[in-house]
Amino acid sequence: MDRFDAMQAFVRVVESGSFTRAAQDLDLGRATVTQLVQQLESRLRVRLLDRTTRRVTVTVDGAAFYERALRLLADLDDAETSLPGAATTPRGRLRVDVPSPLARLVVVPALPGFQERYPDIELVLGASDRVVDLMGANVDCVVRGGELADASLVARRLARLALGVYAAPSYLQRHGTPLHPRELEGDVHRIVGFLWASTGKPLDYAMRRGGESVQVHGRQRLAVDDGNAYLAAALAGLGVAWLPCYMADAHVGRGELVPLFAGWTMAPMPLSLAWRPRPYVSARLRAFIDWMVELMAPYDAG
Repeated sequence: MDRFDAMQAFVRVVESGSFTRAAQDLDLGRATVTQLVQQLESRLRVRLLDRTTRRVTVTVDGAAFYERALRLLADLDDAETSLPGAATTPRGRLRVDVPSPLARLVVVPALPGFQERYPDIELVLGASDRVVDLMGANVDCVVRGGELADASLVARRLARLALGVYAAPSYLQRHGTPLHPRELEGDVHRIVGFLWASTGKPLDYAMRRGGESVQVHGRQRLAVDDGNAYLAAALAGLGVAWLPCYMADAHVGRGELVPLFAGWTMAPMPLSLAWRPRPYVSARLRAFIDWMVELMAPYDAG
């Protein structure tokens, strides 16, 4: 038995809560992962995991060994990547989840540079606006807009994204151009609602101009929970939308969206990268965090 392989298998089972998911993540057969964990338990002469037909849970001894195993694997990872004569680039599989518009417009177009810099990192990229259970989904980190609802996560602020209010020319032709945010609360205009994953409810928007402050509620006939669908609804003329400027700029340039309410401002949207607390951050996760900070710097509204 290779003890490091066995520890790695055990750690992935604990983090994913499943032998099957751990096997998929490690590109091993489920029977192999099961055998590695059993051999580790035999060597240690303790039960590390309690198994039922429905779930796998870690024992008290297993939880203590998990923390030690994480540190040992981190030390091995650092040792292998720090020697001058060794291959110094981070390596291994990294699972991340980012908002779908950010993936489409910013992250994926920049990935050739990431792969050139870190050729030994295998990136598994999920694109969604849903709430992700980092442990249950076996995800190493998530990127999310807005304030993070889970205070137990460790987070790194990537940027503060400038926001604007936009509508399609077809919408403005039918409903007219509102000159004050309060006009959106009448019977004439409609907004497209965005359902935030953390609450499942539409967000009201605070807008300011000089000493005047307005909390815009608006009337909506459509609400969506995905950023790409939200943008598509605005482009289709289904209502007024509040968008991060990086999502809207190209469409404004092509005349597909019109910015509204010149002179009014909104607080920028925080964008953060979060991961679960653990005794160490792997070299590949550190590399991805640093790359994302660098990638998002031009989009930071300050």
